[in-house]
Amino acid sequence: MAGHGGAWKVAYADFVTAMMALFMVLWISAQDQKILIATSRYFQSPFSSMMNDHSGIMPFNKESNSSAAPKDETDTSAKAGSSDRGRQIELNFLNSVAADVYRLLHLDENVEKKSVDVQVTSDGLRLTLFDRTETPLFVGDTTDFSERGRHLLQNLAWLIDRHKFRVTIDGHTRLLPAPLRENYSAWELSSDRANAARRALVYYAVEAAQIERVTGYADTRPLDGAQPDADANQRITLSLTLTSKLPTTKPANQPVAGGTARSNPSPRPDTPGRPGPT
Repeated sequence: MAGHGGAWKVAYADFVTAMMALFMVLWISAQDQKILIATSRYFQSPFSSMMNDHSGIMPFNKESNSSAAPKDETDTSAKAGSSDRGRQIELNFLNSVAADVYRLLHLDENVEKKSVDVQVTSDGLRLTLFDRTETPLFVGDTTDFSERGRHLLQNLAWLIDRHKFRVTIDGHTRLLPAPLRENYSAWELSSDRANAARRALVYYAVEAAQIERVTGYADTRPLDGAQPDADANQRITLSLTLTSKLPTTKPANQPVAGGTARSNPSPRPDTPGRPGPT
């Protein structure tokens, strides 16, 4: 009878689609670690290509159809090519994350006096949060975050947790004319501010084991071209490094350079807020 007998075709098409999807998952799962990481990052940021010379997500050697080379030369070239492709994938990924930072925080990367500076380094990202008079990160010469400071740390914590970066935190101050109070100088202030940033990141989203070091440098490392007492030297620097997995045990408390030390994470930052991106 007309209009009947076609349901099996739809069911069969669904079955074939499901089998194809299963085949693709099994095939990708059998690839090496670099391809698995590339696939994962592609689906996290599908609108920015992470490799040159690619067909879909799998990298390939566009010279594969050229004349055959001796085996040793082929193996060496293949390893070098694989390393180059892996490095290119990583750099493209880091650039896409840097762009996400500007977009997430609604920043203008072309302004002269940036409130946040993002740099792609050889092994990750370096985020510098400036404590300027016009865009304060902290309230006065304290360790209490301003509303803007809480907003930055909250959103950066979400991004760090999403990509499982390892983190080191450095605190810097300008040259102070005198100690803030008795037995409390720029060394204590820079160290305490770096630790305040650590507590905020842990509170909002980041696993405590992801933070490897917290350091205070006082006014010993001013920015290039800046006067020692310039506002630009008041800053917190987050260095983010890619990692495949977190350590299974937490390191014991130990002193670090700059006059501060790792300490047990506080359950709350200096000023409370709601976890997650805003």
